[in-house]
Amino acid sequence: MSWARVIWFWLRSRTARQALDQLRTVRRLIRLQRDRLAPEALVELHQARLELIACWLAAADLEELRRQMSNLRATAGRYLVNPSERRSYEVFDILLVAFVVVMAIRTFLGQPMTIPSGSMQPTLHGITTENLLRQPGATIPGPFRRLVDRWIFGRTYYHVVAKAEGRVTRIEPPEPIISWPPFLRHWQKQRFQIGNTWHTIWLPPRELQNPYGLNPARLLFVLAGVDRARVYRPGEDVIKLAVIAGDHILVDRLTYNFRHPKRGEMVVFNTHGISGIHEATFYIKRLVALPGERVRIGDDRHLIINGRRLDANTPHFENVYGFDGPPRENSYSGHVNDLVAQLHFIRRGTLAPLFPTGNAEYQVRPGHYMVMGDNTMESFDSRRWGDFDESLIIGRYWAIYWPISDRIGWTVD
Repeated sequence: MSWARVIWFWLRSRTARQALDQLRTVRRLIRLQRDRLAPEALVELHQARLELIACWLAAADLEELRRQMSNLRATAGRYLVNPSERRSYEVFDILLVAFVVVMAIRTFLGQPMTIPSGSMQPTLHGITTENLLRQPGATIPGPFRRLVDRWIFGRTYYHVVAKAEGRVTRIEPPEPIISWPPFLRHWQKQRFQIGNTWHTIWLPPRELQNPYGLNPARLLFVLAGVDRARVYRPGEDVIKLAVIAGDHILVDRLTYNFRHPKRGEMVVFNTHGISGIHEATFYIKRLVALPGERVRIGDDRHLIINGRRLDANTPHFENVYGFDGPPRENSYSGHVNDLVAQLHFIRRGTLAPLFPTGNAEYQVRPGHYMVMGDNTMESFDSRRWGDFDESLIIGRYWAIYWPISDRIGWTVD
């Protein structure tokens, strides 16, 4: 055997180089899978390798070399598993296991939920807005800062400058930017007219707090302080608004499999079957009354359960009853009955029809609970629609995970 001849054979022949690669690959697979191979399989594999090596060292007949390569490939195919051929199956297995784990965690441990409304403020925040036109010197940040604010702090900015002189003459409802595919229909735009010129708001917020039942198509303009009687000049700010996303929370779905809910805990429940409430959605409120209890709301804004008055020393109600001064929106103000609500310019029967005065008493049915929101001046809760069945409770509040704020983590409730 001439080594010069062998080296020249390797340099000039692509087939020779492929044969060496095949020998190395088969040798590596044999080492990895030796413990799973039968003795006769090992003998056959080594024999096929030796025949290919002998043919390669002869450095003569390429057809014979290809035949031996084909023989080794067939032998390896019978006994060895090529990881590259199983990669797609392994990826599928990994994704399937990950999906099962995520669904198990979501179902039995922690389910994500978004707080859309302000009924639990200031404990949990719903979607809120800041009219930057009312803040002298406030500016809209640049593209990079807007991106950071959106994805980290949940702040989205809407800035519209008048293109022509005139009043806001027409406001159209939001409409999809594209109608197909259907899952992209939530990408919307909203047009309005100043004078004879159209302006567009891209991706308007879909859920905004609307305690007064305003026309949803015009709600953004009301919150932005748009004055339809005003004549806007070209280059003048019409809308300069920051929308802050509601708290995204995790719901503990495990605890209530082992015990009943306790008074003061913030519970998440399904609204299915509750009269006078939006169906097929989830609410979060503070649990205030247990099955069989008698409930009153005193004129001093304190709950009275079975004749016992709750106060700031009651567990979980330290903040709720730590108020000072008259009841205010988005603040801890205790719990307001209908009489007190009327004294603060809320129409009779709007907020707490089941508790018209401090003497009105409600009896919670067996197996049922009552809940109320911390933002008592804006909460749509059991004061209006009563108690609900325990089976509707899906879990309790666990933690805030987004957006980044001083409330993130386990908020004191």
